[in-house]
Amino acid sequence: MESALDYYTARALLEWQVELGATEAILDAPVNRYDTPAKISKPAPAAAAQSVSVTQPDIDPVQIAREAANCATDLDGLQAALAGFEHCDLKRGARNLVFADGNPAARVMIIGEAPGRDEDREGRPFVGRAGHLLNRMLAAIDMGRVHNLSAQSVYITNVLPWRPPQNRAPQTEEIAMMLPFLRRHVEIVAPDIIVLMGNISCSAVLGKRGITRLRGNWTEALGKPVLPMFHPAYLLRQPTAKREAWADLLSLQAKLRDLV
Repeated sequence: MESALDYYTARALLEWQVELGATEAILDAPVNRYDTPAKISKPAPAAAAQSVSVTQPDIDPVQIAREAANCATDLDGLQAALAGFEHCDLKRGARNLVFADGNPAARVMIIGEAPGRDEDREGRPFVGRAGHLLNRMLAAIDMGRVHNLSAQSVYITNVLPWRPPQNRAPQTEEIAMMLPFLRRHVEIVAPDIIVLMGNISCSAVLGKRGITRLRGNWTEALGKPVLPMFHPAYLLRQPTAKREAWADLLSLQAKLRDLV
């Protein structure tokens, strides 16, 4: 029974053999290595080495992501589309898909950067030290991911649903692959306001970096009012920046009142 190897499997098998030291092609006839060199006949040049040619398929992961995301009609379908997306290598090293948390009917959608160790373990965004700080920040303006009043709830997700190795910064191609899913996520949730936390989320959604310059300045993206803010992880490293974060929270609270 014949089985065809796809490009990625064939490449992985070849790289594995090279790591083991198999750097020569197999000959047509077996060679007795106990014979003296004079007795070993050299193979014909044409049969000396059989090259293995693997042609890389013409794949556009961004287009595949766009098609998969556009087919999702609700959050369950979008989560399933993400879980079935096989073209992002981050998925292979992550424990869990980190999709979202909070109230999907919330007026505010918070977009973070990428899962960390705690988020990867629990499968929810913002559950580590930065997550606890975020909860306290939201509580200070009487909001939360699970609030008694749905109008004061928030919905939280990340640009990347899988944890990068050693919490490294996401790569440009990884963000590009996940952006169609993020756009569709915003369309389905349809929040009144988007809060971008950190440089990565600003880069993905606004195409800009420099959170110290961007934070606190309202703009618009994905058809929604957008407020860039410091990431809670940054505030843990730079407690003096909490003053600016408090000003941004008050600005968010005021904007919500204006949009009623």
